Amino acid sequence: MSYLGLVPSENSSGETRRQGKITKTGSKHARRLLVEASWHYKKTPARGVTLQRRQEGQPATVVAISWQAQQRLHRVWTRLVDERGKRSTIVAVAVARELAGFCWALARAD
Repeated sequence: MSYLGLVPSENSSGETRRQGKITKTGSKHARRLLVEASWHYKKTPARGVTLQRRQEGQPATVVAISWQAQQRLHRVWTRLVDERGKRSTIVAVAVARELAGFCWALARAD
């Protein structure tokens, strides 16, 4: 996540801790793709016919991780918007950060 610049910058001194904008280090293209993809988690996840066909023949661990990601990222989106009242643009970056973690988990799956 920090490799892609999706973590907040921080200015700390003593007991004071201030977090700022995202660091924007790493690949601008990868960060943009993750943020654009994160907007799709605004909708409630569902397994439609097209998705089921696309998942046929895929390893069970990958399908399980992807379904877990869909549910969790939608939950994060709704919690941040509805309960905390965050702006959608900020929520999209937060969800993109978590999406990067799931992509890393998929890459490391056996």
